[in-house]
Amino acid sequence: MRKIPILALLPPLIFVGLAGLFLGGMFRDDPDGLPSLQEGFAAPTIEEIKLGNMPSFGMAELRAPGAKLVNFWASWCAPCRVEHPYIMEISKSIPVYGVNRDRTLEQAQAFLDLLGDPYTAVVADPRNRQGIEWGVYALPETFVLDGDGNVVLHLRGPINEPLMRNRILPAIAAASAK
Repeated sequence: MRKIPILALLPPLIFVGLAGLFLGGMFRDDPDGLPSLQEGFAAPTIEEIKLGNMPSFGMAELRAPGAKLVNFWASWCAPCRVEHPYIMEISKSIPVYGVNRDRTLEQAQAFLDLLGDPYTAVVADPRNRQGIEWGVYALPETFVLDGDGNVVLHLRGPINEPLMRNRILPAIAAASAK
């Protein structure tokens, strides 16, 4: 019998180990694994940078009574398209404010014309200065705020049915009760 050198087995074993880690990561329960430093604290300031002739918003709207949602998005963001129907659904019950990362009004407007406009108002953030203040890592990211402008929930990644049912709707209910 011929002996297989131990070093020859190392690359396939490393590959199988990494594939197992990646596969496990795809099925994790908590896609929002990074902790948010915003939850439980006042929302960072919003600079009211108008996006064309769209209505804009500022801190007064974020501190207004009742629950509200702030969504960071862009037209070039594929996960933003995936979550858009859920944002549309939420906008039927509470105000939804958008922070847009597109470079031009035309890009943002084309996205909203195609998929619908769920936003009560939108501000521009083409250089991600506001995103940095809010702790946004990647688009989309969504924040549920209470009537005092405090962050009740911070979600990273696109909204889906389980997140909507198990995290967002309960957070909206909690924010509305304050």
